[in-house]
Amino acid sequence: MNAKTFKLEFTVPPEAIDGLGHVNNVVYVQWVQDVAEAHWQHNSTEEMLEKYAWVALENHMKYFAPAFEGEKIVAETWVQKFEGVRSIREVQIYRVSDGKKLASSVTNWCLLDMRTRKPLRIPKNFSSYYEEVNN
Repeated sequence: MNAKTFKLEFTVPPEAIDGLGHVNNVVYVQWVQDVAEAHWQHNSTEEMLEKYAWVALENHMKYFAPAFEGEKIVAETWVQKFEGVRSIREVQIYRVSDGKKLASSVTNWCLLDMRTRKPLRIPKNFSSYYEEVNN
């Protein structure tokens, strides 16, 4: 799958800072959740948003450099693949001022049927919402 990327830019708020004076590791996990949710909202139809939801099954984070209050950050995400009821999503988090990679994540998500709240095989047409169009 040749995946479309999605970017979310924000500024590090004071409440993200821990006792060491930099962004707490848990905040990066929240940013992974936030950019995934924003990507889903951006790429989905109203019908998809009503019928389906995603839950995280497994997340692997790597931390490379600290971020600090007031810095501009970009979280970039894409869907690596859809497989059965699962979606593998990657996220890269960068500092805008110098392009430094701060963290990366690979998350295994599961599609839920909102009516039954049970896992659901990902419809075949989902990939078309997340692939680059080659002209």
